[in-house]
Amino acid sequence: MKRTSPLPKAKSQSIWAATVKMPVCRRLSQDVETDVCIVGAGIAGLTAAYLLTKAGKRVVLLDDGPIASGMTQVTTAHLSNEIDDGFTKMEHWHGEEQVRLAVESHGAAIDRIEEIASELGIDCDFRRVDGYLFLAPGHGKEYLEDEFAAAQRAGCDVEMVTESPVEALGGPCLRYRNQARVHIYKYLAGVAQAIKKQGGKICTNTHVESIEAGDNGVAKVKAGEFTVAAIAVVVATNTPVNDRFAIHTKQFPYMTYVIGVRVRRGSVPDALYWDTLDAYHYVRLQPLETHDGDGEWDLLIVGGEDHKSGQADDADERHERLLSWTRERFPVENVEFTWGGQVMETMDGLAFIGRNPMDRDNIYIATGDSGMGITHGTIAGMLLTDMILGRENPWEQLYDPSRKNIRAAGTFAKENLNVAGQYADWVTPGEVTSVDEIEPGCGAIMRRGMSKVAVSRDENGRVTELSAVCPHLECIVHWNNAEKTWDCPCHVSRFHADGEVINGPANSNLKPIEQ
Repeated sequence: MKRTSPLPKAKSQSIWAATVKMPVCRRLSQDVETDVCIVGAGIAGLTAAYLLTKAGKRVVLLDDGPIASGMTQVTTAHLSNEIDDGFTKMEHWHGEEQVRLAVESHGAAIDRIEEIASELGIDCDFRRVDGYLFLAPGHGKEYLEDEFAAAQRAGCDVEMVTESPVEALGGPCLRYRNQARVHIYKYLAGVAQAIKKQGGKICTNTHVESIEAGDNGVAKVKAGEFTVAAIAVVVATNTPVNDRFAIHTKQFPYMTYVIGVRVRRGSVPDALYWDTLDAYHYVRLQPLETHDGDGEWDLLIVGGEDHKSGQADDADERHERLLSWTRERFPVENVEFTWGGQVMETMDGLAFIGRNPMDRDNIYIATGDSGMGITHGTIAGMLLTDMILGRENPWEQLYDPSRKNIRAAGTFAKENLNVAGQYADWVTPGEVTSVDEIEPGCGAIMRRGMSKVAVSRDENGRVTELSAVCPHLECIVHWNNAEKTWDCPCHVSRFHADGEVINGPANSNLKPIEQ
């Protein structure tokens, strides 16, 4: 069979970022007064900005980097009301009525994405598809039977089928109707343009240093020498940069890994697929635009191999395991993309969306994607718009960031014990004893007396030494060889090799050490 000329293989880059350029916006360059200031231009921030500007509100949207350059760019964009943690577990945590609300909200989010794409005329490959939950090897049919009953109680359009549409996945499996998939960058590029047309102001490459609630009902968002004064502030930065404790003890960062491989169009039915492993595999198709004249192709996007962030550094091996798993089940050809992303798992499987705990009533947050970032982010835009406009929303209590869930206490305790264990890094030896042991393109932790030093060497041999202490709550960072970053194993903060912060909750850089 004739082989196609492969696309440039992109390591640590998603298909979304590789195929679509986002609108270019300028930095904040003056003081501004506005109705709403949104910090974070991912799916949640952009959706909220679009809906609020459409409602006539003045909106200023700020982001550290380019539009959607955070966790949104590394999503796999499954649009589903099939809750990631499973309906039996969700029913235990929340009860039947609350789970029905959760299913309703995720379904409404899919509908809203479809509506926005239609009303703005965005060609973003949105398509309604079925979703299939299939058994992993060694798992019994009883799991599916329990999940099927709980999904029906939750109001899902679901049926038990005897065989998967992909023979190698086997059967039986659960079929969830009316799910969807989308090219998230095509969609959000159109949304960003609409925000600007509706009078919203988007400022990228603008680092927010502080958010002060203010005594007069006006919050001040400081970014360098400039200030945005706003009646309401939304912090939609994947994990809040304005909160030190309240939320970070209730959600927990996990890395997940993704490969994108070519398949002949039509060789794999267009659907969403998940298995019952923990951590589970997740699969979908994305139409692949090629110009080599050798027929039509799709990109099969496969994810999984999750682990707690900052607590493993074997991305290449995990991508290889994903590829082996995929080759056993699908007629794959070239590997085109490999990437990874970070998932904020909450203690009870639902996002935290609403007023920031222990803060003024005009400060809102959106965080805790729980593996469903695109629908949770869209829910955040819808719910926060209603709250800011003073409209009732039936989901407000469900996603309340101040909620306490006694039924999820086991998860809460287990995860926070894991975090506590990371502080043992303060008393362990260094990973290397000399800078000379660090190869180009690598990093490692050294002990220097009572201090831990994060040392990296770039491809040209230049050495950078930084304090290894995360400025959030003083965990010791670890080197991420795949992404060439310093990652905090406690609460998800990430930093470039030069110490620049790229992901909260830390909101300042690793401190340099004079050499």
